[in-house]
Amino acid sequence: MYRVAELEAALAGSMFAGKLHYAAETGSTNSDALEAGGAGAPHGSVFLADAQRAGRGRGDHAWQSAGGEGLYVSVLLRPALAAARLPLLPLAAGLAAAEAIRSASGLAVDLRWPNDLLLGERKAGGILVEARTEGSAVAFAVVGIGINAHQRSFDAALNTPATSLDLEAARRIGRGALLAVLLKSLERELAALARPAAAEAVLRRVEAASTWLRGRQVEVHGPQACTGVTDGLDANGFLRVKTTAGMVTVQTGGIRATDGDSHFASGC
Repeated sequence: MYRVAELEAALAGSMFAGKLHYAAETGSTNSDALEAGGAGAPHGSVFLADAQRAGRGRGDHAWQSAGGEGLYVSVLLRPALAAARLPLLPLAAGLAAAEAIRSASGLAVDLRWPNDLLLGERKAGGILVEARTEGSAVAFAVVGIGINAHQRSFDAALNTPATSLDLEAARRIGRGALLAVLLKSLERELAALARPAAAEAVLRRVEAASTWLRGRQVEVHGPQACTGVTDGLDANGFLRVKTTAGMVTVQTGGIRATDGDSHFASGC
């Protein structure tokens, strides 16, 4: 269980102060935030749960959300952001989550485009951003973040082997302290995103925090399925992949490492 009063005190003076909504169990914190956003909830509202019955990741992937084992939180934002710049939001959230994990546990996170938090080759968390737009503007966006904190075992059938902060740090990492640092880091990243030339700075920092974005042979899953070698991000935060058919700009989907020694794999 979270000590909600302590969390409120830690968030005093931040954009999240007085906007924390806690549930011992819910279907999905992202669904809660989306519903609240449609009903007019304010910018910076935070939806937190100890357990989720229907946690979800990107696409149709489920997110395992055992009670008291992980951090399951969604933040409602009403950013002054053009819809075309929405792909920058999960990247900024990834930077915030990586900093929070480093601060709370001392562990270094490898960001795998577009939304995975890896410790070595194992997944410790993920980000799901969902938004409602009005024309070319963003009416509101929900940034959902799930981080494995205390889990000791995982489904062997997962596409990417999983791990938790406790397993990697060899000690117990408090979820409350992690959450407080995460939200403060997210607030800083959002402020940075609002500055001139923000996109360039975010992209540069994401590339510095990831081993996946340049020179990595990958398989792309999703509507733009292909294999090739990563060649950085474009100005919108989309992944560039060199294939035998030419350069592909991947706008949606996920990536996994592939084996092989050839510089180029098959094209789309």
